[in-house]
Order: sequence, then C-alpha cells, then structure tokens
Amino acid sequence: MKVDLALLNNLISKRSAEIEQSVAGTGYLARTVIGVGTFLLDNEGNTDLLTSKQLATFDKFLKPLLESRPTRPGK
Repeated sequence: MKVDLALLNNLISKRSAEIEQSVAGTGYLARTVIGVGTFLLDNEGNTDLLTSKQLATFDKFLKPLLESRPTRPGK
C-alpha cells in the first residue's frame, strides 16, 4: 500500500487530537500510533517494512483517519 506522506504528516503534526480520540478506551497509546506514523514517514510510507503489530496498528487507527480526509492539506 502506498501512503500519502503529506496526509500522514498532517495527521501526525496537526490532527493528533483525532488520533487520541480514536485510541481512547482501546488500550492503545496515542504515542504508539504516532510512532508507527513517524516510522512510515521516515521510510517513505513503505508499509512492507512494518511488523505485524505495527501493521495492525496502522490498519486500525491511521488508515481510517487518513481515508477520512482524502484530499491533500491546503487543497
């Protein structure tokens, strides 16, 4: 899967409250989800480099938030 790096960067840097809301009550920590997002940013959005746990975190939290904003920031 190809991750839109601009959207991911925007999510992590400006929409972290949405991440915190999505993890509330799940037992996951927002910093864990943000860490997975940061790892993806550092590795050009290559989800093939994620461990199975990281991929599960991405699929459960980051992917839905990225898909909820299908356009690039500022457009």
